Amino acid sequence: MRVSLRIDGRAGGGRADIAIGPTQALLEALDRTGSLQGVAEELGVSYRSAWGQLAALEHALGRPAAVKTKGHGSVLTPLGAGLLALLKASQVRLGPALAAEEMALGDGLRRLMEPDVARIRLAASHDPLLLEAVESRPEIDLMVAGSLDALARLREGAVEAAGFHYGSDDDPPPPFDGVFRDADLAVAPLFRREQGLLFAPGNPLRLTGVEDIAARRARFVNRQRGAGTRIWFERLCREAGVPLESIVGHHTEEFTHQAVAALIATGAADVGMGTRAVAERFALDYRLLGWETYYLAARVSLPPARLAPLQDLIRRRAGAVSGYAPPEAYQSEA
Repeated sequence: MRVSLRIDGRAGGGRADIAIGPTQALLEALDRTGSLQGVAEELGVSYRSAWGQLAALEHALGRPAAVKTKGHGSVLTPLGAGLLALLKASQVRLGPALAAEEMALGDGLRRLMEPDVARIRLAASHDPLLLEAVESRPEIDLMVAGSLDALARLREGAVEAAGFHYGSDDDPPPPFDGVFRDADLAVAPLFRREQGLLFAPGNPLRLTGVEDIAARRARFVNRQRGAGTRIWFERLCREAGVPLESIVGHHTEEFTHQAVAALIATGAADVGMGTRAVAERFALDYRLLGWETYYLAARVSLPPARLAPLQDLIRRRAGAVSGYAPPEAYQSEA
């Protein structure tokens, strides 16, 4: 039994309240289709209803959220685009908490309804490719966590498998090295991926590396403690001789690549680290920092055949998605 939670509510303070969920759906549909007719078709409502929803939103805002342009249909105004970006950013930031609650609620419901069904509990560092693959594997219950947190949950017995990375193709640093020596765990490379610096379109601060981030006082958005991406960034700072205290925003933490990208896209931050796929999704500029291997660790008591379908699916997708590669690609390069 799968559980899907969504964010909803109302925002007040203007001429009228704004319903958050319907407003985001309306603005996303208008942004994609460029017309109220397209909105009506995408949302499954009449043209009159779509027009009424937009009119009600603009009344609440006191300003237009969209305008008609000659030959290009309707486009969002800066206010409409900014509101949509804020709503998306809120969804992204709350995503990890919702995912954790979905897993907890789903586990409880399954214990009530399906006591004999064997599930695989997976705690994993955030990755868009992994999340998409898990969606099609109903036997997997995913909890998004930092790499070190995911491994801690595996050692505690809270999950059967953990996805992690440490931001390097060199020998694993402590405490990751102990994972590969643990006789109770089976560790295998799952896929390879790029990570790089994410900037606003055009890279207005002309940033190229950690030295520039510090020197130009760029607002950096970090990942949470224990995240492999944070470990990678802190290593880059050490190698460049850049004190972490000189990075503005070093203590600003987000739990996913999407949350980092959303803050940059909305202008709340200047730079962060993330995958190429996320940069493309949010239309951000991207500067490659390097490739890394993402690993899957599982208890040796878990039959390998249980995880094989997920591993095979991810490896196939990794060969077809920008910024990813199957793990054997690194072996052939070496």
